[in-house]
Amino acid sequence: AVYTRPPRPANRGRLTPSPVHLRADALGLPVRTPDRLKDPADQAAFAALDLDVAVVAAYGLILPQPVLDAPRHGCLNIHASLLPRWRGAAPVQRAILAGDSRTGVTIMQMEKGLDTGPILLSESCPIGSRTAGELTATLADRGARLIVEALGLLPLAGTPQPADGVTYAHKID
Repeated sequence: AVYTRPPRPANRGRLTPSPVHLRADALGLPVRTPDRLKDPADQAAFAALDLDVAVVAAYGLILPQPVLDAPRHGCLNIHASLLPRWRGAAPVQRAILAGDSRTGVTIMQMEKGLDTGPILLSESCPIGSRTAGELTATLADRGARLIVEALGLLPLAGTPQPADGVTYAHKID
């Protein structure tokens, strides 16, 4: 199943599914769009999928512990930074605004904290003069390749994130 955000108003106020929703529909995959995953019924429905692993990318919700615990190998997150730098909602934009010369993508085992879980794989790349959109596209391609690699290595032991170097990529309004 594919979980994504609920349809939102767009195109003159019409409720419009996310691009993820549209692609999943085109592939014939079941789509679920709960507002939050705090409802026990939503959590039970997720657990009933009997998953080996869940892959999360830019979902935008904190997953509650019952959801994190449901898949046999847990939930893996594709995060667009070199953790522990730029945990949070806007890592690409914050790296550019901070003048970082490099960023990257990290595959991490999710846990209760915000982007705090063990690092499974990561890959660095220079920022250069790329825009946030260009850099996001580059990191998405690298993240897709790395998550496939990580899935092929399961079960995979992670490395705890260092306590030094933690920064937060707060949402940009």
